[in-house]
Amino acid sequence: MGPNQEFKNELDRLIDHQLLPGERDFVWTYDRTVLLESVRVLEHAGQADWERPTPCADWDLRALVSHMAGQHHGFAAAADGAGADLRHWRPRPLPLDDDPPGDDPIAVYRAAVTRVVESFARPGAAERRFDLPEISTTRTFPAAVAVEFHFLDHTVHTWDMAKAIGLDWEPADDIAEAALTVALRVPDDERRRAPGAAFGPARTPARDGRPFDLVLTALGRSPAWTP
Repeated sequence: MGPNQEFKNELDRLIDHQLLPGERDFVWTYDRTVLLESVRVLEHAGQADWERPTPCADWDLRALVSHMAGQHHGFAAAADGAGADLRHWRPRPLPLDDDPPGDDPIAVYRAAVTRVVESFARPGAAERRFDLPEISTTRTFPAAVAVEFHFLDHTVHTWDMAKAIGLDWEPADDIAEAALTVALRVPDDERRRAPGAAFGPARTPARDGRPFDLVLTALGRSPAWTP
C-alpha cells in the first residue's frame, strides 16, 4: 500500500470520526418522522400542482418528487448492500395525466418511502457501510452518516414540496436543530456554484430566524421563497 493510499485511509478515518462525534441513533427516528411527513405533505398535491415551480430552480414539483423517489430507492439499495449500482439512484418516472386510470404519482412516491423505511429498519443496516456513488465512488460511509445525508436532503425537499403546493410546513424544532447540525457540516465552497449542485452558497440568516430558517439559509435557500 503506497503513501497516497495510506493518506486516503487516514483521511477517511478522520472524516468518519468528525461526522460521528457521539451517539447518532436519534437521526434514524428523525429520518423516519420526516419521511412520513413528506407523504402527508404530498398528499395535498392536486392535478394542477405537478407543474408548479419549486425552490429547486430547475425542477417543478413532478421533477422534484421524481428525484426524491429515486433517492429513497438509492438509499434503500445502499442499506441492502447494493448502493454502488447507479441504476438504483435514477429518478423514478411519475404517471402523467393521460396515463391509464389508477396510475397515481403519489403512490409511486409512497412506495419509495415504504421501501427506504423498511430497508433502514432491517437487521444489520445500522452496522453496514453504505455505497453512495453520487457522493463518492472511492469510499463508503458509516450507516449513521449516510442516514444523516438522507435525513438532511429530504427534510429540505419536504419544505420544497410544501412551498410548491402552497403549504406552510417546517419540521419540529428538535428535528430542525438536528438538521442544522448536519447542514453546518456541508462544505460551503466552489462546488456549490457548479451546475446541478445540490445546495447553493450559504445566505446570511435573519437575526430572529427560527431553527429551520437557519438550515435553509445554510444550504442557500431563502425562507421567504415564493413561486
